[in-house]
Amino acid sequence: MVKVAGGIPVFIPLRPTKSEGVVTSDDWKLDPAELASKFSDKTKAIIVNTPHNPTGKIFTRDELTMIADLCKKHDVVVISDEVYEWLVYKGHQHTRIATLPDMWERTVTIGSAGKTFSVTGWKLGWSIGPKDLIHALRTVHQNCTYTCPTPIQEAVAIGFERETPLIGKPECYFNELPAELEPKRKKMAKFLSEVGMVPTIPEGGYFMMADYSKLNVQMDEKSDEPKDFQFVKWLTKNKKLSAIPPSAFYSAEHKHLASNFIRFCFIKTDETLEKAEKIIKDWKATLA
Repeated sequence: MVKVAGGIPVFIPLRPTKSEGVVTSDDWKLDPAELASKFSDKTKAIIVNTPHNPTGKIFTRDELTMIADLCKKHDVVVISDEVYEWLVYKGHQHTRIATLPDMWERTVTIGSAGKTFSVTGWKLGWSIGPKDLIHALRTVHQNCTYTCPTPIQEAVAIGFERETPLIGKPECYFNELPAELEPKRKKMAKFLSEVGMVPTIPEGGYFMMADYSKLNVQMDEKSDEPKDFQFVKWLTKNKKLSAIPPSAFYSAEHKHLASNFIRFCFIKTDETLEKAEKIIKDWKATLA
């Protein structure tokens, strides 16, 4: 999309900094010096994703301030993808970069009805920002979206009318969902650890990265296909357990950072998670 608009995409990855013991999404770090080196007088915009997919990282206020300071220094617009804003677990807090000093006027914040109300097939969302940026966004939107799903828009509006007065209360869906997912997150982390993988405990979202490098899995080292793609295909075909190869999220020069990981999803029924646990434990037994 950046290239279509005539721009040059520049990629800055989150890097894992820990591989032993309990690993959380906070252990995936953005290098401040590396980020600063990518800014120049040609930089027009930066895309920030928090809570982050696929790691589940929630950028801290200090991390967002570091990004904001660079954006103000170089007069850069922020496109902030915050579609998992309500999927935040206990002990963590989501901060909107647009709320930081002098950032509202240079930030477009993106939200998602699909993620907020667990109706991802609806593909409906919104953008919030200052008038001049939203005007430009509406101009683009008008020329790339021919029709709008009016009944779905009405359903989302009713959802907000119902839930907004309940914000901060246990019965609010925005609070209920992460509370419901916490034990599922714990269950998945436990059985992945038991078979020798090293899960990254996410602070937000409903995905879990897992380092499988300690397992005795043979990959074709001569293949041009990334190892995580090979492993996911093998796991799906032979064990009937599906995951996502996270190197798909990376640019070509950074794919190696994700080659020892696969991404699981834990927003599943307990029955499905138990089936996944049995599959992976039975497979592990054959490796002993």
